[in-house]
Amino acid sequence: MAEITYIDAINRTLHEEMARDETTFLIGEDTGIYGGVFKATRGLLEEFGPERIIDSPISESFIAGMCVGAAMVGCRPLPEIQFADFIHPAFDQIVQQIARYRWRTAGTYDMPITLRCPWGGGVGGGVYHSQSNEALFMNVPGLVMVAPSTVPDAAGLLRAAIRGRGPGIYWGNKKLYRSIKDDLPEGEEVTTPIGEANVAREGGDVTAITFGYMYHVTLQAAERLAEEDGIEVEVIDLRTLLPLDFPTVLESVSKTGRAVIVHEAPRTGGIGGEIAAVIADRCFWDLDAPVKRICGHNTSFPAAPTMEAHYMPDVDEVAAGIRATPTV
Repeated sequence: MAEITYIDAINRTLHEEMARDETTFLIGEDTGIYGGVFKATRGLLEEFGPERIIDSPISESFIAGMCVGAAMVGCRPLPEIQFADFIHPAFDQIVQQIARYRWRTAGTYDMPITLRCPWGGGVGGGVYHSQSNEALFMNVPGLVMVAPSTVPDAAGLLRAAIRGRGPGIYWGNKKLYRSIKDDLPEGEEVTTPIGEANVAREGGDVTAITFGYMYHVTLQAAERLAEEDGIEVEVIDLRTLLPLDFPTVLESVSKTGRAVIVHEAPRTGGIGGEIAAVIADRCFWDLDAPVKRICGHNTSFPAAPTMEAHYMPDVDEVAAGIRATPTV
């Protein structure tokens, strides 16, 4: 068993799943000859050929729209949006067709489409290559959304999404692509159940709910608070954003009596608001403090890469936010 990066876990899983299922094909900008801007698709063209690894025009609406027709005739498309920031031209195809076509046809047509989106900030990408826009799709029935925070889940959630009836959006965190490594057994089909959050760190004082890169920031903050303040933070990695695993979240909050939600997207309209509302509704009598959100600012992501550290929550900010949540 060898340590591999998050991006290598994605690449390996794509190789394995495409070899397993001949109905799969991959389409996206620069995904073939170039191997993807992050090299997530390197080697796939050489292994599977140009009929299954397709370099598309620069048209996200085309990428998403043609996958609808392909799914209707029995394919299992694996489209890539080069950066999540550019998913908006495909919004109509995703929301009106991909997400709703099974419902519209009373189950006649499945949409087993897994759409991968490199997503999030912290890589010096500036305003148009750093956005966290997952909340735009939270109000869309029919979609599944996953956001892995670890190397095993990068592989496991991708495999689960590909094999599901779909459709799904796979938010791959760019900051984590090469900044983390972990063991991933070769020859073993690692699968992470969709819809199940992970209690990554147990604690009895405060529940911290997070995902993606912020999961690692929150874990570091939790360790600091335990060492410096004796505050034991229970950290929940959501892993699946739609549907959210509220049973795990609510059980933890009922135990600790306090909840802090951490994500890098802007606070207003972010998924933290939905989580906070459900906690307030279902755990009102267990809460000993108001639900707190630690998020990005209500602005666009900074245009200057040098400013992104001021926008994204860091360990100091998360630790201070949790520390400010009353514990007595």
